[in-house]
Amino acid sequence: MTGSPRRTVATTALALLAAVAPMTPSATAAPKAPAATADAAGALDLSKSKAQWIDRNTVAWDIQGVSSVQELVYSPDGRLTVKDGELVGEGRRIRLTPAEGGLTDAQKKKYPHLKSYAAFTVDPRDRDRIRRALTSQLVATRTGADGKLLTATGVQTQGILDDVYSATATKAPLGPQFRGDRTTLALWAPTAQSVALELDGKSVPMRRDGASGVWSVTGPKDWSGASYRYVVKVWAPSVQKVVTNKVTDPYSTGLAADSSHSIAVDLDDPKLAPQGWQRLRKPKATPLRDAQIQELQIRDFSIDDRTSRHPGRYGAFTDTASDGMKHLRKLAKAGTSYVHLLPAFDFGTVPERAAEQDTPDCDLKAYAPDSEQQQACVAKTAAKDGFNWGYDPVHFTVPEGSFASDPDGTRRTVEFRQMVQGLNGSGLRTVMDVVYNHTVASGQADKSVLDKIVPGYYQRLLADGTVANSTCCANTAPENAMMGRLVVDSLVTWAKEYKVDGFRFDLMGHHPKANILAVRKALDALTLKKDGVDGKKIVLYGEGWNFGEVADDARFVQATQKNMAGTGIATFSDRGRDALRGGGPFDEDPGVQGFASGLYTDPNSSKANGTEAEQKARLLHYQDLLKVALTGNLAAYTFTDSAGRRVKGSEVDYNGAPAGYAAAPGDALSYADAHDNESLYDALAFKLPADTTPAERARMQVLAMATATLAQGPSLSQAGSDLLRSKSLDRNSFDSGDWFNAIHWNCQDGNGFGRGLPPAADNKDKWPYAKPLLTSSTLTPGCQEINGASAAYQDLVKLRATEPAFSLATADQVQSRLSFPLSGTAAETPGVITMELGDLVVVLNATPDAQTQRMTGLRDTAYRLHPVQAKGADATVKSSSYDRESGTFNVPARTVAVFERG
Repeated sequence: MTGSPRRTVATTALALLAAVAPMTPSATAAPKAPAATADAAGALDLSKSKAQWIDRNTVAWDIQGVSSVQELVYSPDGRLTVKDGELVGEGRRIRLTPAEGGLTDAQKKKYPHLKSYAAFTVDPRDRDRIRRALTSQLVATRTGADGKLLTATGVQTQGILDDVYSATATKAPLGPQFRGDRTTLALWAPTAQSVALELDGKSVPMRRDGASGVWSVTGPKDWSGASYRYVVKVWAPSVQKVVTNKVTDPYSTGLAADSSHSIAVDLDDPKLAPQGWQRLRKPKATPLRDAQIQELQIRDFSIDDRTSRHPGRYGAFTDTASDGMKHLRKLAKAGTSYVHLLPAFDFGTVPERAAEQDTPDCDLKAYAPDSEQQQACVAKTAAKDGFNWGYDPVHFTVPEGSFASDPDGTRRTVEFRQMVQGLNGSGLRTVMDVVYNHTVASGQADKSVLDKIVPGYYQRLLADGTVANSTCCANTAPENAMMGRLVVDSLVTWAKEYKVDGFRFDLMGHHPKANILAVRKALDALTLKKDGVDGKKIVLYGEGWNFGEVADDARFVQATQKNMAGTGIATFSDRGRDALRGGGPFDEDPGVQGFASGLYTDPNSSKANGTEAEQKARLLHYQDLLKVALTGNLAAYTFTDSAGRRVKGSEVDYNGAPAGYAAAPGDALSYADAHDNESLYDALAFKLPADTTPAERARMQVLAMATATLAQGPSLSQAGSDLLRSKSLDRNSFDSGDWFNAIHWNCQDGNGFGRGLPPAADNKDKWPYAKPLLTSSTLTPGCQEINGASAAYQDLVKLRATEPAFSLATADQVQSRLSFPLSGTAAETPGVITMELGDLVVVLNATPDAQTQRMTGLRDTAYRLHPVQAKGADATVKSSSYDRESGTFNVPARTVAVFERG
């Protein structure tokens, strides 16, 4: 507070036991308190922040015992330090009183992870100092009756910042705004001591609004298109000093190359609208429960496509004659409804100028299929090449520059919009993979943005004040009001200004459920008349995994699988994925088999699969997991399991958790593979017996994909999996370069298998398993297998899209129309799942032999192979038959067959 008298904080008995009136500065040094003992020295650590100021009245602190005095000490110049057991440096104080009974029930509900903390009340006489204290270095201290400093620690302030500022700040305009002939730039920086605008190299003062903590400045219209940064003077706990940061705008609408500067881009400028943008006609919206999704990475899609005029660029999706776009149109015609793009926002792990990107300097094609040389060469340039999945956000609401023809300026905006046009024109809606749960950097790191503006607020902090990194990187805190707002604002911008049709949330379980529901509400409010888009038709899904510092709702009700049931927002279901593949993605031995990889019925040589009896028991349990998956992972769905027990989906075990968690079809998204972990073809390469032929492998690929495609609810497939896509057994190809990641649309280029041992960083422990496979002729499919698998998959997608029975709207409809008549009976066959679905019967035969499935309840009822398959591309499935007299279905080996009544 301006005018408050200063004092030298030399935490002494005289100082701390003095009257509560502000102290007068003195030129005479105060008497020193006794030094802390060695045992207490660890408690005197200002680099950690173990106290939490949760609202204007309360400080929560995980401390025990009694002390005479508790205070907050703040220093605008940031020079408080501990020396010889004393707190030294000039500062002001805020007195604290122990709160009887600890935190209130309301506080414990809001901050459940702090429920055991002691609570201290801010002295009412000092509350006029709160706002000034928040712009300063803050230290919480405890002192004994003898004047000895017992504890000194930094203070986390995210709670009080929300309490003091969020009511106004959440409504304040932020970022660039364009109104008439004026341009305004606004930044929320409530803890900053000063903020200036650096505009085209000139410094422009900004004004602070005391109620919101927003700094803003308004200038002429010609600021539009100008490059700018903010100059923020602020206390930075990560480096324990007051710093002056030149930082870009978290609400940037445009960027210079490599995010060096923000650019004030008016997204409503007609010059940035491609021809036909305002009149863009989208494909008919598909409800989420019916969505068939292809997941692809923008660079992967075209970088190795010789027929593309814009390899690796947004523009590749406008190349209508390219092999990649032709294939996407085939999938769309079959019934695929969405293309899910891996991160396309500004990320920090690729040089954006093509001329500055490194390329491997080896002849990668010259090495043997099982050589170490390819991965070694790729690894040398990985940090500076043009490839990365992109889960490393710098700016959430600007398209990534490396995919644009020119990363400087507005070409990225125009070309992203052209990409959306190209996909929509091909019959496909567009989903963006969005990553709001972490940033590429925090603190004072070069690529840190949010943490340089409001240190310790946007990033989630652990109990000691360090940044949590359970997501892989610097976690964000969308439970804090302004981070939560940023998520909502960003997604609304993508929906309105870029006409994106859906969003997939990376690690959605690290978001509060309330944040994701706020996104849904904001999108639902968008209308064609007002905003140019129908927000209610935008689909949302994400990864509802439960782990890290937020696990089990430790800090808030998470957006996890079980918590999102019934919201209309889907979560990825790993139940069916693991059951069809076998084991899990982190098995020491990748040869653990599953339903679609030969467990029990076609065993491999891996001892990890156990005895014959153990294999059979595990296979039947996997079949139960897949039955639940085929219902849409419904929790309340009841059926007879393989042991003959009547169970609910929620009572089937999945690694200690309920297999069924969904409340309605559409709550769970099924998939056989995605960008994470091995591609489906590579997983089956590890698991199927080594002598399995290419043709047999192709059939198992289609059968595995069918378990997701024919399930109730949405399903997703990694682009190229229908073409038997391989990444040469790489389980984590996020930084493995074009060599291991590129999609090969032309079968004559192979499927990507045998391009060398996968990168050592994440795969070396699997090299002994991989090396003999990479030279095997049984794992090198030709055009017949590649094109045949794709055609058979397209038939299944068409069948899924045209048969209403695969699109049941409610759990009751699924319960009444879907059943597994042979489950738990003597007639249930290990390796075969038979599902009755209205007028359809689906038989999934994963065994290496033809199988008969007798359903006595269907005797004298006419069935035939579904016309889509009877007239389709797969010659083998056409030999399937039905005997009406006995009610017996006959299905060839490694085949999924769909029969219809009549």
